[in-house]
Amino acid sequence: MTTATRTGMLVGALLALTWVILGFWAFVFVGAAMLVGALVGRVIDGRLDVSGLIGAFQGKRSSS
Repeated sequence: MTTATRTGMLVGALLALTWVILGFWAFVFVGAAMLVGALVGRVIDGRLDVSGLIGAFQGKRSSS
């Protein structure tokens, strides 16, 4: 199995356990926290252009 597959399985298992043990709203919170963490990690790695992302939300078009 690839690393991405294993990571996906681990994330899925973590979210499922959170839902079963702590309930739906804890599941939503953990999922949102994981999403924010992934976005921060991409910004730090330089794989996400923050100014381009902000421009997209503001409706500005990019030529790249």
